[in-house]
Amino acid sequence: MEENKATPMNKELAYRLKEVLLEGKWIANTNFKEQITSVSWEQAIEKIENLNTIALLTFHVNYYLKGLLNVFEGGNLEIKDQFSFDMPEITSEADWLKLVNEFVCNAEQFISHVENMDKNILTQPFVKTEYGSYLRNIEAQIEHSYYHLGQVSLIRKMILQK
Repeated sequence: MEENKATPMNKELAYRLKEVLLEGKWIANTNFKEQITSVSWEQAIEKIENLNTIALLTFHVNYYLKGLLNVFEGGNLEIKDQFSFDMPEITSEADWLKLVNEFVCNAEQFISHVENMDKNILTQPFVKTEYGSYLRNIEAQIEHSYYHLGQVSLIRKMILQK
């Protein structure tokens, strides 16, 4: 049986995910992990006017990582947009660190799955044809993460300048 090693496309997608989620600096001069590990739990839940909090945005991005990861691991697509901001209350450093650690762990697993995904799956429908391909959903996760990374970065700057 032929072994399906990571293709250049898989490696590029994994690199782009790692760039936005864990360790990159090229596009935004920062990444999600850097932003969320550099704030206290009090800063993470601090509300600035009508903006979402850093914690809520972290939960939101992680919600989708976890949901897609479940599909990558053979499970069902169980996430729903309407629940993507239903974050449990954060009342301590332990609560915040639990969310941060879950985010980092899910990001690492997500990236690993993308990098090692069967070379033929990227063009396959993701769960249902109307959800697009695996490739479309992976690229959407990259774009979605950059969108919210920008928000987190700005909110963090606003909090630190107070």
